[in-house]
Amino acid sequence: MSFSIATWNVNSLRVRLPQLTDWLTNVPIDVVALQETKLPDADFPLAAIQALGYEALFSGQKTYNGVAILARRGLTLGNPLNDIPGFSDEQRRVLAANVGPLRVVNLYVPNGQAVDSEKFAYKLRWLASLREWLAGEAQAHQNLVVLGDFNIAPEDRDVHDPAAWVGQNLVSAPERAALQTLQATGLVDVFRRFDQAERSFSWWDYRMGAFRRNHGLRIDLILAHSALAQRCTRCHIDREPRMFERPSDHAPVIASFDI
Repeated sequence: MSFSIATWNVNSLRVRLPQLTDWLTNVPIDVVALQETKLPDADFPLAAIQALGYEALFSGQKTYNGVAILARRGLTLGNPLNDIPGFSDEQRRVLAANVGPLRVVNLYVPNGQAVDSEKFAYKLRWLASLREWLAGEAQAHQNLVVLGDFNIAPEDRDVHDPAAWVGQNLVSAPERAALQTLQATGLVDVFRRFDQAERSFSWWDYRMGAFRRNHGLRIDLILAHSALAQRCTRCHIDREPRMFERPSDHAPVIASFDI
């Protein structure tokens, strides 16, 4: 059975709900992980999501952050995990749940702002705690998928102009090292299991015609347990929603698995 899962930073679900509706109406996806919903839970558009044929779990807050998992079937609605265990944090950046045979961990990794900032130090602490938790998740769940907006471009080929970005936030050596330690728990970047076009990116700044010029970064990732990654049949970036009216600055990334 083919099973599809996508990650999409919608950069405000209140604004982007029409785009999400159009996309899911035309693109059949079994599970969707959303980031930056920017909605308190009381305002989550559950009825609209259910009208599309999905159930949903969500963990949000006003104005910032917020994550959600949508699934056509198999979503375990009880007791989702919405924090990194042992890491005290009021920001809504994590949501983990079982969806049929999958263990799904949806992440909105802190941006970091600048490498000499307190927000960057927080990002590295957050990633270190995440790694400790995911090591246990990877041991417990061979059908583990960890996906979301990682706010890290893994390699220079994931950056439109590596020389211009040297040492900057999102591409710095400490961030990339932290991502590598996450993958060392047994997680595979399934996008790189397949031949991809050069300059394949998932995020483009709104300014200076970045999307038109393809000046972007690949920071939205789908990581799968090494056992599950072997059953991944495709992974690609869907640029179409970035062309919508009033788009998110991110495009969805979609992976398919034989399960």
